[in-house]
Amino acid sequence: MRLLASITAAATVAVLAIGGTSSAAVKRLTATDGPGFTITMSAKTVMPGRYVITVRDRSAIHNFHLIGPGVNKATSVAAVKTYVWTVTLKRGTYRFVCDPHATIMKGVLRVT
Repeated sequence: MRLLASITAAATVAVLAIGGTSSAAVKRLTATDGPGFTITMSAKTVMPGRYVITVRDRSAIHNFHLIGPGVNKATSVAAVKTYVWTVTLKRGTYRFVCDPHATIMKGVLRVT
C-alpha cells in the first residue's frame, strides 16, 4: 500500500512539473522596420507574459522603438541587423515607432 502511495505521489509531482513548464513557456513575436517606410509587429493583441521579440531592422534610416508598461527598448537608427529582446509584457497598450519617422511609421500592440 505504501509503495502505491509513493508511486502515485511521484507521478503527481511529475505531471505538475511538466504542466508548470509548458504553461510558463516563453512566447515569440517578430518585429520589422524597413526597408521601405514600413514598421510591423507579428501580432496586434497578445496575452500578458514573457516574450522573445526578434526585431529585424532592415534600414539604416529607421529604428524600431517599443514603449509601454515597463518596456522602453529601441534599436539603433544606423544599424541594419537583427536584435533579440526578452521582455515581460503587462496588460496595457504598447506603441512601436520609428523615431525619425514617428508620424508615419507607428503601430500598437495590445496586451489583454
